[in-house]
Amino acid sequence: MTTVRQPAVAGTFYPAHPETLQKMVQGMLDIAQTEPTAIPKAMIVPHAGYIYSGEIAATGYRWLRDTAARDVISRVVLVGPAHYVPVRGLAVDTADTFATPLGEIPVDTAAIETLLSLPQVVALPAAHAREHSLEVQLPFLQTVLGKFSLVPLAAGQTDGVEVADVLSAVWGGRETLIVISSDLSHFLDYESAREIDRMTAAAIENLQPDAIGHNQACGRVGIQGLLLLARRHNLRVQRVDLRNSGDTAGSKDRVVGYGAWVFLE
Repeated sequence: MTTVRQPAVAGTFYPAHPETLQKMVQGMLDIAQTEPTAIPKAMIVPHAGYIYSGEIAATGYRWLRDTAARDVISRVVLVGPAHYVPVRGLAVDTADTFATPLGEIPVDTAAIETLLSLPQVVALPAAHAREHSLEVQLPFLQTVLGKFSLVPLAAGQTDGVEVADVLSAVWGGRETLIVISSDLSHFLDYESAREIDRMTAAAIENLQPDAIGHNQACGRVGIQGLLLLARRHNLRVQRVDLRNSGDTAGSKDRVVGYGAWVFLE
């Protein structure tokens, strides 16, 4: 019997109606201010509600839509922070597919079995049941890619080295895309957020994982793991967007920071 991880935030973080959702995602991709030049090996994108961070995420996903990624990428390794359930290490789901209003995505169960042999990886469906950090990426991926399988990972109490070991096990070749889901600073005034987010951006762009503090990104360990591997694989990183909720929706008194980066071989 096939088990399905049902969408938890459709209708809140993004539209629940398929046509409305598709139109919204396509619209954000169409207005994204970026000039894609190659298929990324990895990306960092934000995970708030679409009215807040969707435009920033779209600047990253346009690098998939406007290149040959649809014909090349057949697997996505997706890492996001576990917001709701305590996790020691990284949690995988035991579901066979992940569903959104746009359809179902098969899970790469063979990759999951491989990862479960690592001591820092646990099977914990509860960590995925309500988690938005992974789910909000899926409609974008379904829009810009063809058929692909998913390796979903919710990161909890762990570090960049453990994450890097996990990513290494499923790094693959050109067929595998790594997506790190993370917002940046949280609930600061507009100018303070911009200052801290610029520091985080500099750390990412200079491949300095230790320069990212706990208050700088909720997906910090995922970013750190990717940066360690980016150094190892000689990836080149390019910023495509850096804004916050004061630029998109909401007041500038308490904002959340968002950024998008692509990593190129």
